[in-house]
Parts: sequence; C-alpha cells; structure tokens
Amino acid sequence: MSKTKKDHSLEILQIVLKHLGLIIGTIGMVIPFVWMFTTAFKPEVEVLIWPPKLLPEAPTYRNFIELFEQAPFFRYFMNSVIISTASTVAILLTSLIGGFIFSKYRFPGKNFLFFLLIVTAIVPFESYVIPLYTTMVKWKWINTYRGIIAPYLVMSFGIFLLRQHISSTISDELMDAARIDGCSEFGILTRIVTPLCKSSGGALGIFAFTQAWIAFMWPLLLANKKEMFNMEIGLTMFQYRFSTNYSLLMAGSVISVVPMIIIFVVLRRQIIESISLTGLKG
Repeated sequence: MSKTKKDHSLEILQIVLKHLGLIIGTIGMVIPFVWMFTTAFKPEVEVLIWPPKLLPEAPTYRNFIELFEQAPFFRYFMNSVIISTASTVAILLTSLIGGFIFSKYRFPGKNFLFFLLIVTAIVPFESYVIPLYTTMVKWKWINTYRGIIAPYLVMSFGIFLLRQHISSTISDELMDAARIDGCSEFGILTRIVTPLCKSSGGALGIFAFTQAWIAFMWPLLLANKKEMFNMEIGLTMFQYRFSTNYSLLMAGSVISVVPMIIIFVVLRRQIIESISLTGLKG
C-alpha cells in the first residue's frame, strides 16, 4: 500500500510539474504578443517611459489612423494578401499533384528525382539568391508580383508531406476500384485523393501562407518601388535613422499578425473536422 501511495504521489507530482512547465512556456510566448497589442494603443510618450508599464495610461486608437496617413499601408497589406494567397494556392496544387505522382505512379528515375527534391529542402535560400535574382532581371520581373511570388510557388517539403500522407492513407485497392468504375486519373485526384488530404493540406496551407506572409529578404531585393512593398518591408518605414516610432510599428505589427491568426484558426478547425477522412477501414 505504501509503495502504491508513493507511486501515485510521484505521478501526481510529475503531472503538476509538466503542467507548470507548460504554463510557464505559454506565458513566455504570450507576453510578447500582449506587449505588442498594448503598445499599439499607447501614445508615443508612454512607450519609452521607465519603468515600463504593460497597460497604457491613456489608450488611443490614433496610432492606427496615423499608420495609414504616414505610409500607403493599405497597399502594403494588399500586396501581402496577393503574394501569400497566390503562393498558398500554388503550393497546395503543386504539392498535391507532386505527392500523388511520387506516391502512386512508377516511372524511370522516380527515386532519383524524389531524392533531388528532398535535397533542395536543405539548401538555404541565401545560397542561390544571386542566380535567382539575375534570372529575374533577365526576365524583367523586377518590381512585379510574379517576380516576388516565383520562389514561393513550389515547396519541396509540401510535396514530401503529401507524398507520405497519400502513401499511408490511400490504398491502391481504392484507386483500382475507382478505375474499374470508370474514373479517370484526374477524377481519382480530384474526387478521392483531394478530399482525403484535407488534414495534411490544411497544415501545409498554414505553413505556406505564413512563409509567404513573413517574407522579407526576397521582396526587399525585388521591390525597388514603395508600391510593391509587402507588410514586412512596409513596417520598416517607421524605423528611422536615429529613432523608431514604436507605437506605429506595433500598430502595424498587430495588423500584420491578424491574417496569420485567422488562417491558423480556419485551417486548424478544418484539420480537426477532417480527421475521420484520413484513414481507411478494412
């Protein structure tokens, strides 16, 4: 009995310590977002006071108005929406088709091509940014949406993810049954594979949208005109040579974070609702 009580006490202690660690980690991740949100409503004179205060003494929404008055921030926001949406749709399409082909079809050089695809996932973007930029110059894609979106149309990790998902959840027998019923290969892709890939596609969509939304280095190189700036570059407009307007910067950051939160919430719900479609019973 004593050993049983001791073991039970140790289990309770482990659970308490685990939850305590999770709570501390959660607080550590949430505090920066709370600080960003509260600072967005602080007057500029309150931002740098010492000791710092979390909540504004005189909250104001004027920062959000000045944000659009001092810079074409709505244009930056729409540029990010266009770039991120186009990138997400392209990555989902290319990953779905590529994952389906590498998973269910046999052709010469399949394993070698897939190996090359995986290798590209570990190559840092900085290593090929110069030849990519010179290519954009030759194609006259500087200061264009297609030039900024070009590196974000295909994601090797996305093809790998959907290939693994299709291989593990969609059986060859199901596809053969569809062929017997007269379904074409395109019909198999759209009517069978796509519905069963909603969960992995939702996760990939979150990753793809976030990657394009927070892009900074490539849009900075391609966009020489302010009209082509995205949100990340547009926020630098409030960082001056000798100072930074933190009130406007935080207000812009709040607006920048909202679309990513919305995409995460929407696709996360879709992942949960489609768990039942990710396997086959037999």
